Amino acid sequence: MSTHTVTVTGHGTTSVQPDSAVVRVAAVARAERVAEAFGGCSAAAASIGVVARRHTAEERVATTGINVWPWHDNQGQPRGFEARHSMSIRCADLDAAGSLLDELATEIGDALVVEGVALEVSSPTSAHEQAVAAAYDDAVRQATQLAGLAGASLGEVFAIGHAGSAGDGPGHREAMAMSAKIEPGETLIGASLTVTWSLVRPGLPSRADGLSD
Repeated sequence: MSTHTVTVTGHGTTSVQPDSAVVRVAAVARAERVAEAFGGCSAAAASIGVVARRHTAEERVATTGINVWPWHDNQGQPRGFEARHSMSIRCADLDAAGSLLDELATEIGDALVVEGVALEVSSPTSAHEQAVAAAYDDAVRQATQLAGLAGASLGEVFAIGHAGSAGDGPGHREAMAMSAKIEPGETLIGASLTVTWSLVRPGLPSRADGLSD
């Protein structure tokens, strides 16, 4: 005798407030010659590093790219070269990230480009567990409805597995960069579960030797 099953995918999310930030900045310099552009860029990047280390640990300051290319004006005429040194600075809290931006703007000046600020959740485990529980409850709700439509009820769980994530991902979203006061807002952490139950019909056992749709 075969066992009839029902398989559904449940989705769940939970909201959480970001508590850390990744500040992405770059030092930019333009000059007629490559060496001059690169030298100005390197000097500004070194100053960014000095400022960054006042607000976070040294290992949280990283170069993400160094580029030099020809620079043209608005009429497309060559005017020299532009050099860019991009950096990622991880801050343990949002106040530190705001203070960092303030100080960078003051000390680096026009050589500074703020490429973006990403807000993160430093410990998303608890929120993810809540999202998983919500996803399971959603799967139960869906499966119960489908089983009732088929004139059956849910039996035992045959299989359960993650089906990906939902929401904004693992506690990550973008924030406005040029503000000393970074507002955390909230982000969504999501989970999806695919669950398979046996279907129990009146007068029939809930389990048998084989499985079929």
